[in-house]
Amino acid sequence: MTPDPRPRDADTPAREVLPPSGALPPGATAADAAGQPLDAGALRHPLGAAATFVQLSSAFCAPCRATRRILERVVATTEGVAHVEVDVADRADLAERFAVTRTPTVVLLDGGGRPVARVTGVPSLAQARAAVAAVAG
Repeated sequence: MTPDPRPRDADTPAREVLPPSGALPPGATAADAAGQPLDAGALRHPLGAAATFVQLSSAFCAPCRATRRILERVVATTEGVAHVEVDVADRADLAERFAVTRTPTVVLLDGGGRPVARVTGVPSLAQARAAVAAVAG
């Protein structure tokens, strides 16, 4: 994954763009290709018709609660968008698949379940809305 080169302070999330289909993030195996779709069965939750936020959190993560509130607000005001929060302790498979090193990590899936964007840290409401608009656009 390619981190955003813009400077940021500790409170600003690092937006990472997933590599093109077939490219692999550092340390990933061929089975973890970034373009590989994630279906409702693997996620254990229905996907949104337009987009799905997959929030990878941990039980004692205060920023995860802030992220949940922001993403739930986007879902409440945007048709066809879903939000799924999973605890990395319960879903090590997803944490490994998306190379999570910090919570919260949010992966945005398009309507077909393909990962298209990723944010580590708390996204702003504007960032979350812009990401959905770019995918569902």
